[in-house]
Amino acid sequence: MAEQSCLVTNDWVCGEYLRSRSQELADATVQHIGITVVSVLIGLAVAFPLALLARRGPRFAGPVLGLTTVLYTVPSLAMFSLLLPLFGLSAALVVTGLVLYSLTILVRNILAGLAAVPQEAKDAARGMGYGPGRLLWEVELPLALPAVMAGLRMATVSTVALTTVGSLVGKGGLGNLIEDALPSFFKAQVLAASILCVVLAVVADLLLLGLQRLLTPWTRISGAAAPAAPAKTDAGPPAPATVKAG
Repeated sequence: MAEQSCLVTNDWVCGEYLRSRSQELADATVQHIGITVVSVLIGLAVAFPLALLARRGPRFAGPVLGLTTVLYTVPSLAMFSLLLPLFGLSAALVVTGLVLYSLTILVRNILAGLAAVPQEAKDAARGMGYGPGRLLWEVELPLALPAVMAGLRMATVSTVALTTVGSLVGKGGLGNLIEDALPSFFKAQVLAASILCVVLAVVADLLLLGLQRLLTPWTRISGAAAPAAPAKTDAGPPAPATVKAG
């Protein structure tokens, strides 16, 4: 008797599914990447001025941080329902929801990075005639980059996961495949789409980590230049230095 196809037996691992549905997987992956990238970039563009506003003092920080935190606690189904009258069943609906979710992480990390800039560096720049704008772009932001990039990495990985929720309106990338496969419990499709989501998150994190290292070379230099601890020996303490009389 001929061996049954893994599609017929509904196996979790099925090479025939990957071969026959490769274009479908590729299209869903491209849509997933596109929604993620657009959402994160818009989120960063919105979070930056909000962070600058929040750092002006408690009067602004409270409302900004409070609002972004409340937005993050709204369930995705409720968020999309609230945005539905404005955007309809479109990719813009999903992107807007993802942007709002990313603000909590991005605003807080940008604020943390700017707050960690040494006061001595800012004072020295002001002494050299740097105005507020030049001080921000040429001194504060470069020194805040490690914290900003850490927030960007977290927001990107989170957005990769949340993009699947866009399947509620048919714009969820790989989430569409997972939702389509669940009613019939199509194991190969569920597993393949889920693994691709994980791979996208890991690859995105590694790429941003590489970008962070590229943009902050001084962090590698300072680590490499750290003096090594002296080796411990059993020979006892070194003999005191002697001064030879002239």
